[in-house]
Amino acid sequence: MKEWIAAMACSLTLAGCAAQNPPQPDNQKSIGMPNPASVHCLEKGGTLERRQTAAGESSDCRLPDGTLVDTWELYRRDTDAQQTSQ
Repeated sequence: MKEWIAAMACSLTLAGCAAQNPPQPDNQKSIGMPNPASVHCLEKGGTLERRQTAAGESSDCRLPDGTLVDTWELYRRDTDAQQTSQ
């Protein structure tokens, strides 16, 4: 009986040590698609400038002429103009 209890205790201890923990997810997962407004800024020759706001992080585009504009505002302005001219 003592041998059986000792064998069970060893088996349970080894089973507990062998359990694997699931991998922890990364803090940020990439969806594999870049921000279209940021890409548009870079395609126009601009540079991205990130800023922290009360609502979170926002990006501005510094255009080659020095103009600073919100990336999404620039994207909407240019894509709306393209759709209107078609």
